[in-house]
Amino acid sequence: MKKTIWLVVAAAVVLTVSLVSLRTVRAADEPMPSVGQTAPTFSLPSQDGNQVSLESFRGKWVVLYFYPKDMTQGCTIEAHNFQRDQAKYDAANAAIVGVSVDTPDSHKQFCTKEGLTFKLLADPEHKVVDQYGSLGNYNGMTIANRNTFLIDPKGKIVKVWIKVNPQVHSEEVLAALADAKKG
Repeated sequence: MKKTIWLVVAAAVVLTVSLVSLRTVRAADEPMPSVGQTAPTFSLPSQDGNQVSLESFRGKWVVLYFYPKDMTQGCTIEAHNFQRDQAKYDAANAAIVGVSVDTPDSHKQFCTKEGLTFKLLADPEHKVVDQYGSLGNYNGMTIANRNTFLIDPKGKIVKVWIKVNPQVHSEEVLAALADAKKG
């Protein structure tokens, strides 16, 4: 009897791991929205616990950036650079919105510790990360890949960056934003 129970438990664990792995593979294969498409809509909780939707930024440019993890070196550098340039984004009528699979509480701690004033949205269920083709895996952890989407005031994607360099990314986005506003 104990052997049978053990086999059932082992089979259940193998099945669960297989299904989770399959979901991750499928999600990682989701197509990434491209330039010219309408940006997929969403609503997620921010660091202050309020729901924030893409629609709430209609009429503004949106820098929607996906990042792996709060309080990690690359993500902190990227966030600091966006924060450093916040006045330039404000002058360009652009909102900075970060998304990771972390929780609202983790975002709140990250914002408090690092002095971040823009919105960080929590997607622990990977819905929006998946919608934007940015679901990743690092050492067995599900993360958001470091991708960014520049969305115009009407909700169209005008620029996509994949696997960005957090050291220089804010400058790249500001330059692309200036170019997009000319055209």
